[in-house]
Amino acid sequence: MYKYLIIEGLGWLFIIIVIVIVALKSGLVNKLLKFFKRKKVFKTIAVLGVLVLGVGMVLYGRTSYPVHFAMPATMHSVASDHNPPSLPLLSLWRFLTESRKFEFVKDVGADPNKVPSPINRTEPKTVELALTTKEVIAEVADGIYNNYWTFDGQAPGPMLRIREGDTVNFTLTNDNSSLHNHNIDFHATTGPGGGASVTNVKPGESRSFSWKSLAPGLYIYHCATSNVSVHNSHGQYGLILVEPKEGLSKVDKEFYLVQGELYTQGGIGKKGLQAFDPQALLDGIPTYVTFNGKIETVPRMKAKVGDSVRIYVGNGGVNLVSSFHVIGEIFDKVYPEAAMGPESAILQNVQTTTVLPGGASIVEFKVDVPGKYTIVDHALARMNKGAWAVLEVEGDDQLDIYKSTSTNTDTSHSHSSY
Repeated sequence: MYKYLIIEGLGWLFIIIVIVIVALKSGLVNKLLKFFKRKKVFKTIAVLGVLVLGVGMVLYGRTSYPVHFAMPATMHSVASDHNPPSLPLLSLWRFLTESRKFEFVKDVGADPNKVPSPINRTEPKTVELALTTKEVIAEVADGIYNNYWTFDGQAPGPMLRIREGDTVNFTLTNDNSSLHNHNIDFHATTGPGGGASVTNVKPGESRSFSWKSLAPGLYIYHCATSNVSVHNSHGQYGLILVEPKEGLSKVDKEFYLVQGELYTQGGIGKKGLQAFDPQALLDGIPTYVTFNGKIETVPRMKAKVGDSVRIYVGNGGVNLVSSFHVIGEIFDKVYPEAAMGPESAILQNVQTTTVLPGGASIVEFKVDVPGKYTIVDHALARMNKGAWAVLEVEGDDQLDIYKSTSTNTDTSHSHSSY
């Protein structure tokens, strides 16, 4: 995966060699040296100039660098902790020198089929949950690599499922290979930081806390270590479902999708290992927008004609509002903002629903016609950045619902993006 970096580095080396050879052959270097030897005043000015530059850099660094010595020095923040969305210089150096030690994850994208089974019990209980934060290298798309910060080695982290009234004993472990501290904020938790204040873990550490699930709903969890936006934009988010006491209606298929954003200094399609771009994060212009961490290559969600489908949808953010839409389907039910309860509205016959950053929604629909259904953020330019997935439905044609009435039904030359 380093071949693109090696090729680019060799290219710069060849350019420098050519410049040096030309300078030596032309005698330019000797002429400059003779000039400065004859003109002592220029030598003095040069020395003083370097000295002034060095002193200026030291003074500027002391006044502009945050306490954790972050890169770049010119970036500032007026967040509550005044910590800009940049990476600590020491961590950057360790990443460059130790990145080969990171685990390479072949497929970092969370499997949308891995939804925990519905809860059948009628009484609350104490539930033991645990997650591990781990920083890995994985593909965003073919030949494009990113340094993901994950829960359990995947983005988003695993979907969790509990019942209203349950008591959760939770443990967070930070893998030894991590370069950064991490923690967790459960939006389903009532208490300071949603657990973040008591789960700060250095590499190799574990911390635990207990909380009671007071309100049903579908909630985001994410790392809340400063700078929070940096951790989230590296993939540290997931969903936890708190089922209501009466449970949810039975469906044939349940899927798990979370939209996220990646900010890289290489543009769309740039091969090789990508560097994080803090300015793009501040500007809210992601390089990639994904469902479940990476660009989809093969449809992983499958259903049959007649199946009832429920999708648990989240938005890990950190900047974009998602307009969640399944092309060719109408949502029979939508739980707006994933709210549940006797007075919570359930919308019917919805075409597109809003999923806020740090928020969630639940959509349900029946698949009546076979085919491939593209799932998108209907801010459709984001499809070019990766915001799409596919639900593949198998079964017999339903010609009373959907059919072509053209004489030529060959679709092999179709230019549709769907």
